Amino acid sequence: MASITASLPPPLFLQARKTLFRTLRKPPVSSIRAGRQNCAFVVKATGESSESSTSLSIVKSVQNVWDKSDEDRVGLIGLGFAAIVALWASANLVSAVDKLPLIPNVLEVIGILFSLWFIYRYLLFKPDREELFQIIKKSLSEILEQ
Repeated sequence: MASITASLPPPLFLQARKTLFRTLRKPPVSSIRAGRQNCAFVVKATGESSESSTSLSIVKSVQNVWDKSDEDRVGLIGLGFAAIVALWASANLVSAVDKLPLIPNVLEVIGILFSLWFIYRYLLFKPDREELFQIIKKSLSEILEQ
């Protein structure tokens, strides 16, 4: 039985596609279309998710600022343009510093040393971890004004 199965050709309906690690088999795509089918879907939300409500509140706050500022619209557009230019300039600055021969290695060593210090200072011992949690809670309450 094993010799019969081994001598059979691969299935006719599966096409092989080679990738870097293994061969994947996928069904062939038919080029003949019998007709066009129309499908309609109705999607209803059952509850509010925190992500969608947060994004909606951000959009609503931006719309409120836009509607309230009739004379400051030019300034808001300029501020948005300045933010885009600053992002572009900072990306170019980082890529220029990365191309310098010695600075990336020095910054990497500084990052490793700071990570080791942070682990020793805040994560190694239990009282230090509790102090870190208190600092984080205090910072969050200041940011969220609670």
